[in-house]
Amino acid sequence: MREMEEKILTEGKVLPGGILKVGNFLNQQIDSVFLREIGEEIAKLYAGSRVTKILTIESSGIAIAAAAGMIMKVPVVFAKKHRTSNVDGEVYATSVHSFTHGNDYQAVVSRDYLTRGDRVLLVDDFLANGNALRGLIDLVRQADAELAGAAVAIEKCFQQGGDELREKGIRVESLAMIESMSDGVIKFRR
Repeated sequence: MREMEEKILTEGKVLPGGILKVGNFLNQQIDSVFLREIGEEIAKLYAGSRVTKILTIESSGIAIAAAAGMIMKVPVVFAKKHRTSNVDGEVYATSVHSFTHGNDYQAVVSRDYLTRGDRVLLVDDFLANGNALRGLIDLVRQADAELAGAAVAIEKCFQQGGDELREKGIRVESLAMIESMSDGVIKFRR
């Protein structure tokens, strides 16, 4: 998606430690017009895939997942990063390591929202090492649901998570694929 690459180049900022800051259009402040375009692109990529639910992890993936869900006309479920008092009953749970925050957390989804027979599309803002997607895949498997694939806004290819998932036969579609980020220069995979 050329528009995503252009947004990254014009509005993104490379921070130390391999972090790409896109808070002014994708994470903390959301460009709602662009968000709709992202949802439309994801829907186009997975047209005909019989997706019945979209699954993401709170919080940065929620807006993207909701945009795709609106266009695809399917419910969106998000895994909470901690079991809270408003998550009652039986849950699926998996451990996930966050590259950005450098910590581990338990991602949980109520068994009421992810069930056998669902055909699930995973959606997230970033794909780096693939830990969040691996955690979501584990939740899908625990639910005995079917995985349709994954759609991410930005993939940092140099961290190889996307390539590892693809090698395992998982369909991963990324709207922008960053090959390298060094000295503030971003190069995309073509």
